[in-house]
Amino acid sequence: MAQIIAFESDFHPGELAVHKLLRVPRRHNPTHHDLPPQLGYRVAISPLVAVGTLDRRGRPWASVWGGEKGFARPVAKDVLGVRATVGERWDPVVRELLAIEKEGEGKEDGGGDGDGRQIIDDEVVKPEGGRMMAGLSIDPETRDRVKLAGAMAVGTATKTTPGVAELQLAFRVDEALGNCPKYINKKRIYPRVPAPRLESEGNGVPLPQAAIDLLDKADLFFVASKHGTKSMDVNIRGGPPGFVRVLRNREDGAGGAALVYPEYSGNRLYQTLGNIHGDPAVGIVVPDFETGDVLYITGNAAILVGEVAAAVMPHAKLAIRIEVVEARFVREGLSFRGEVIDYSPYNPAVRRLACEKGLNDPTADPSSDTIATAKLVTRERLTPTISRYVFKLATSDGGTGKRLKAWQPGQHVTLDFSEELDMGYSHMRDEDPQSLNDDFVRTFTVSRPIDADTVDEAGDIKSGAEPELEITVRRHGPATALLERWNVRAPLEIPVLGFGGAEGFRLPTKGDEEKSHKTSVFVAAGVGITPLMAQGTGVLQTAGEEGNESEFRLLWSIRGEDIPLAVDVLKRIPGLGSTMKLFVTGKIGEEERGLILGTIHDLGAEVLERRIGASDVLAEGDKENRKYYLCAGPGMTRELLKWTEGEEVVYESFEY
Repeated sequence: MAQIIAFESDFHPGELAVHKLLRVPRRHNPTHHDLPPQLGYRVAISPLVAVGTLDRRGRPWASVWGGEKGFARPVAKDVLGVRATVGERWDPVVRELLAIEKEGEGKEDGGGDGDGRQIIDDEVVKPEGGRMMAGLSIDPETRDRVKLAGAMAVGTATKTTPGVAELQLAFRVDEALGNCPKYINKKRIYPRVPAPRLESEGNGVPLPQAAIDLLDKADLFFVASKHGTKSMDVNIRGGPPGFVRVLRNREDGAGGAALVYPEYSGNRLYQTLGNIHGDPAVGIVVPDFETGDVLYITGNAAILVGEVAAAVMPHAKLAIRIEVVEARFVREGLSFRGEVIDYSPYNPAVRRLACEKGLNDPTADPSSDTIATAKLVTRERLTPTISRYVFKLATSDGGTGKRLKAWQPGQHVTLDFSEELDMGYSHMRDEDPQSLNDDFVRTFTVSRPIDADTVDEAGDIKSGAEPELEITVRRHGPATALLERWNVRAPLEIPVLGFGGAEGFRLPTKGDEEKSHKTSVFVAAGVGITPLMAQGTGVLQTAGEEGNESEFRLLWSIRGEDIPLAVDVLKRIPGLGSTMKLFVTGKIGEEERGLILGTIHDLGAEVLERRIGASDVLAEGDKENRKYYLCAGPGMTRELLKWTEGEEVVYESFEY
């Protein structure tokens, strides 16, 4: 937090620099220079307090203590009394606050950094002037939190079981600030006695697999940062499970370990980022609320802004990269457990890294440059929730003379709706919490091939041509809602950021080496059919060629209300019906029933009124001579991947 000068909490130079960098309007710093009674009460009714301090080398470390309300509470003016069960051997904050050098007390006990210090039973530790520390009380059940900064005035610990101690300390609070609950996921906390076991080796880099698994499911961590030697800060970062991404995890000499997480829209005080701007050293603690395992890290952070952030984490406007210097992964090191009650409505979707491979993440080139403009010309509603939109594409070479490459069947287009939907900054927005971190960039599969007359021999869109771009989408979120309600007689122009995908998801066609060797089994759910809509005609022509041994099979699961989409697709792609099994779930209306008995059967498709099962998927083609193409929502994709384990599979998500 900000250093206190003349009883007034003002922003320090690092905070002001970040405000300028991110164009934050001038404002008052609301930090209190004491512990007001109302904030002291909020601390007392919180079951957890994250704490931070510096080690002998000036590196921040963070930990989290507690398990029951009242373990930290005001005991005097601007003083918190803390009484907690802690894992004393491997908790870096406990050791830095209470471990001392004392002659004649035996050798160092195996904890800490091997500097010979020990935590002595019932020894009163009273550093001259206090020991700088910071804290953050938090009640995950109510999402309440209070930031605290000051110093440990006095402390002691009594060892109870191996590696565990009862800690008591007095925390002098010089600064306090109540914070908003925006990204805290609700949890019910209950106490548990730690049984700490260190799993890391050496400096803990690379991180052990158990630590990677924890990061993959973690929905929060606490971060300690410092403003030189004058003050420090502890804060929380929360989001959906897996919002912290592992950029790399190698030996020190091979690049070491690094993490990246997005900075979501908040109160724009930027106290943590202000500290990082002036001093990159940070400490983080990642708790596992299910098992009590805990990951402690000290490292160096870098602030990534704009295109630099997007190059690492596509579509992120602000992100933090942490280079790990030292880490400790401790089994059952925490004195509490927690069970999830509810996730914050403000949580955006997980943003993956540009370098993450094998995830089939449907994001185009993260560049924010517009390569064309898409003008909406027609809309056709196919079902109550699915519509087809056709755009005219006006390309621009930006004065370079370089023309836009034509998109390939099965590729996706990335559109930027921010000019129409972005409402600007606000701290909270309860009526639409997701919009606060929404960049309004959306990716849709192009559902029709480009008109060949608009493409030259080099595969570029001809100068002056305005090819039609078609997407077929289900209403889901603000972008598709905008398209659905727009009056098509009024102009709507959407910037096009790029085309991508399809390299691993192209179905075999004429000229492909594998076209005569394998059966292609396309499994789709709902609008997951769209990659086939653009490729189907070419695929079926190839499969029907004389001497071609390959086959194509389609398994498509849809809701009863979406049967008109199936009719539309069957009519658009001649011959598709003979390859299709259509699995229909949910209520089938009278009109839809008529389509099944009439058009769909007449076009040769087999209709099954039930859910698709593993046996249906595995019955198509020969095990050694088939390839699966999967396009479904995340839940069904997980099931399909289980069923097809050991098979040749490619898959694509249509989440947006």
